[in-house]
Amino acid sequence: MKNISSGKVRDIYEVDEKRLLMVVSDRISAFDHIMPNDIPQKGILLNQMSAFWFDYVSDLIPNHVLSTKLDDFPKEFQNESFQGRSMLVKKLKMLPIECIVRGYLSGSSWKSYLQTSEICGIKIQKGMKESEKLPTPIFTPSSKAHSGSHDENITFEKAIELLGEDLSEKIKSKSIEIYDKCARYALSKGLIIADAKFEFGLDNNGELIIADEILTPDSSRFWLLDTYEIGRSQDSLDKQYLRNWLSMNGYANKLPNYLPQHVIEMTKSKYLECYEKIMGQSFEVII
Repeated sequence: MKNISSGKVRDIYEVDEKRLLMVVSDRISAFDHIMPNDIPQKGILLNQMSAFWFDYVSDLIPNHVLSTKLDDFPKEFQNESFQGRSMLVKKLKMLPIECIVRGYLSGSSWKSYLQTSEICGIKIQKGMKESEKLPTPIFTPSSKAHSGSHDENITFEKAIELLGEDLSEKIKSKSIEIYDKCARYALSKGLIIADAKFEFGLDNNGELIIADEILTPDSSRFWLLDTYEIGRSQDSLDKQYLRNWLSMNGYANKLPNYLPQHVIEMTKSKYLECYEKIMGQSFEVII
């Protein structure tokens, strides 16, 4: 099979003119760099969470998933290496922006707010505190970056320049609609989705399709509802722990030679806890 893309986490193979096989590795990235160590079974966990969420929002928007079953894959992929961590998907024309919805002031949005009272050109009311819930979720697109490069936040007006007004308005409304539905579900499971990243593509008929991954600890911020408190950073079940460790140890702008075992284990435990809260079951390989 022809490998047509190896990203920070996913490897994509071309099956034929209409289908791709997407394999989710155990790689983990932070600050736009791939770490030197894998997080064991992370790819399986992310793949299963995405499959769950794609199905959960299927009443709002079609998705690219054709099958997650090993028996449906081309024979080259019918082995244990791909079990649980792969999807057979539709080939799409992917849109050149990432669609980020922010429901709370955190991370880069908090830093931007402190400096300008704006987030990606959107004026935010004064007097808000770190981790506070925004009056309404906001859509803040960004450009897509290659490995080693930084994503660049862009205004909605810039998105219109890239995609046209009709398509930009559609992905904005769909992104917020998906976020709202999933955030309500997460709250019922004891989690706050502070922000989320979505990616969309167009099929051969020009229909908008959600693709790549959706609402995993790699692409979203998940906070524990029980310990949520406005005015500080939050207890999170995502890669923020890894980012914090890197920053505290001088690796915000350079790669460490390796990740200590305790960092690998703690990162994995946070991903596992997020999975089990959202899915309502213990983590296992689903064939």
